[in-house]
Amino acid sequence: MTRTISVVPYDEKWPEAFEAERLVIQTLLGKVAVNIHHIGSTSVSGLAAKPVIDILLEVSDINQLDECTSAMSSIGYSARGENGIPGRRYFTKGVHLRSHQVHAFSTGDEQIRRHLAFRDYLRKNSDIAKAYAEIKSTAALLCNNNAQRYSALKAGFIEHHLQLALIDHTR
Repeated sequence: MTRTISVVPYDEKWPEAFEAERLVIQTLLGKVAVNIHHIGSTSVSGLAAKPVIDILLEVSDINQLDECTSAMSSIGYSARGENGIPGRRYFTKGVHLRSHQVHAFSTGDEQIRRHLAFRDYLRKNSDIAKAYAEIKSTAALLCNNNAQRYSALKAGFIEHHLQLALIDHTR
């Protein structure tokens, strides 16, 4: 069974869902978790999104996180390894109805800065966030539930605005 890709209107409960999961992960991982950030579209107030909470987990040592895989599994996560991004550990919760995804990196990894810069840029620029919502909705309609195609349809917009976000983030 293929997961359905749908973009839904912003849900005021997404920050609460993140916070509840953040507390569980922080308690589970203890000192291994340096910072836990809400990222992705569900972290931008008013932005339509796939109803999946994206979590950026900053860890002191990625190898220590590898030792916590069974603990993450005990709270419903599946470990996906790097899943195409070197240095990342990726975890998903929910099989056909995914509820959360965790993107973990060691402190100092450039990906942390990229994720936070893009999130903050969308939070500050509601017009760009609105345009992004339209692109995501169109991509969801055109992708035929193919996650790679969905991502590809958004890639140009994301790359362009990520570059602007990184410039803005260094100011």
